[in-house]
Amino acid sequence: MLPDKCSVMEEGKQCVNPPEFIVSIVADEDEYMVGVTCNKHKEIVSGKIGILQNEGKMREGKILFSPVKAVGTDCIHGDSSDFVQIDMKSSKN
Repeated sequence: MLPDKCSVMEEGKQCVNPPEFIVSIVADEDEYMVGVTCNKHKEIVSGKIGILQNEGKMREGKILFSPVKAVGTDCIHGDSSDFVQIDMKSSKN
């Protein structure tokens, strides 16, 4: 599962745009996901990660932006036996 909003905060407010890219760092044979971003903030995120890498606060490596792909499935089916009824009335004994 991914966040439903871009990871960037502007002036203390969370960006309301949906994520368009998964941001990761590729180092040696490994890849580390560091966040998600919208297209509007892609360059800002890249610059910030570069600064953090130069300061030694984030692992060195290539910054990778992978497009988020919507995936649908029809393999999950439910029927009435999958639902649970909860009686909200308080019982008096």
